[in-house]
Amino acid sequence: MSLRPSPSTLCRSAGCTLTGALSVTTHVRDAITIIHGPAGCTHHNFSLLHATSLDNDRITLPPLVSTAISETDVVFGGEGALDRTLDQVIERDPAAIFVLSTCITETIGDDVGRVCGSKAGVPVIVVPTAGFLGGSFQTGVNNALISLAGMAELAPQNGKVNIIGEMNLEYEVDENFAEVSRLLSLLGLSVNIRFVHDSTVGQIASLGEARLNVLRDPALVPVGEYLRERFGTPYIPGFPLGISGPIAFLESAANTCGIDPRPAIDAEQAFRKEIFDDFADIAGAGISFSPSLSDPEGSRVAQDMAEALRLAITPSGRPVPVPLTPPVGTAGVRRMLHRWRRAIHA
Repeated sequence: MSLRPSPSTLCRSAGCTLTGALSVTTHVRDAITIIHGPAGCTHHNFSLLHATSLDNDRITLPPLVSTAISETDVVFGGEGALDRTLDQVIERDPAAIFVLSTCITETIGDDVGRVCGSKAGVPVIVVPTAGFLGGSFQTGVNNALISLAGMAELAPQNGKVNIIGEMNLEYEVDENFAEVSRLLSLLGLSVNIRFVHDSTVGQIASLGEARLNVLRDPALVPVGEYLRERFGTPYIPGFPLGISGPIAFLESAANTCGIDPRPAIDAEQAFRKEIFDDFADIAGAGISFSPSLSDPEGSRVAQDMAEALRLAITPSGRPVPVPLTPPVGTAGVRRMLHRWRRAIHA
């Protein structure tokens, strides 16, 4: 009997724990991440992160350094390699250093915490990222966010909102942030910090000042609970998805912050009507979904939009593209409908 799961049962967040953590730590601009392990772990992830940045029109190099442990280190321990690498990175005077372990250094039993704790003059944050005992990409994201949150202290609230755990490797990360910011602005709310996306160590220090945290995805609930326990900050468990999500999001944010949601809801409903009017030309068309939908939330959003525009879903219909991740808010739906229109009129 095979114990390997079928690829069809794997979610998009079931990859390497190390990569998940790196998708967070490499977005702190004035910090450096050390990967304690073989050089190959760093090379593979550097290539992935660099290619993803280029896809998102970001010409940046991930600030990564490898301890590049050797076969001798595997036999006798790699703590010396980590100690030397830390000293070299400290000379570069970063605002913080994040140290990520790998499966092999966890297996040989290196005491990463002890080595990092011996350094002074710069914050050295250890992020547990060995996934060989069952960790996943999402585990790495959560561990990194919780570890980095330790750099912030309790502070008076500034009335703003934190955006927590954006999917930094997804294609429309900035567009999705802009949509959530737009919805918050309807309530008179503004963003305090994107934790963590293109941030600085100084900005992370203000994490506890917000009145509300908005999580990117329900998989981040452990992070939301940690931040609530540490700072007392309530949270919304996910971005608003599809055409129906924004109204519920506005109601939830308004109720949490003690704001009357009615003006914001009226404005959003008017915006939604504009979207439907703009795409009246494809109403009633026959469509099919491409690729076939496997994400339940994505399927619901696509089905809702087809129903709202009276689109007939048939095997012989025009194939319309469906994003891997469900569109965020009304603006995300509008981008999806532009793609549908091009496919229908092709």
